Amino acid sequence: MENSVTYKIVTAADYDELYALWNQVEQTKRALNPVDDSREGISRYIKRNPSTCFAALSDGKIVGAILTGHDGRRGIIHHLCVHPDFQRKGIAATLVSKAEEALKKEGINKIFGLVFKDNDKANAFWEKQGYSLRTNLNYRNKSLNEAVPQGE
Repeated sequence: MENSVTYKIVTAADYDELYALWNQVEQTKRALNPVDDSREGISRYIKRNPSTCFAALSDGKIVGAILTGHDGRRGIIHHLCVHPDFQRKGIAATLVSKAEEALKKEGINKIFGLVFKDNDKANAFWEKQGYSLRTNLNYRNKSLNEAVPQGE
C-alpha cells in the first residue's frame, strides 16, 4: 500500500533530513556548497523566508523539499528535490505550486530558478511547469567567500 504524502513548512530543525535528502539526488548534491548549504546557511535562509519553503513527508520523514525565497522583487527557487523512491508521483509539482502560492501572497510576481544545462530531466520538468528558458541573459556570479566555489 502506498503511503500518503503530506506537506509542511520547512523549519531550521529540518536541516539534517534536508541535507540527507539532497545527498540522495546526484543533481542536487552537485549544487550544494559548504557555506550556503551548511546548517547556519540554511537556518539563515529559512529565517529570511519563513513561509515559502516546503517539505513533503511520508511516514513522518522528508521525501521532498523546495527552498524558495525572494528579495522583495523576484522569487527564486533553490534545491527542489524529491527522493528517488518518490519521484514521478506529483510531489515536485505540488511543492512548486505551494511555493508559487506562498510567493504570490507575499506580492511576488515573477520567479526564477537555476538548472544545470545537462540536467535534461529537470529542464523538462520546469518546462512542463510553465517556466520558460531565458536565452537573452548571461548568468554571472562572483564568490565573496573562498569556501564557496565560483562555478564553471
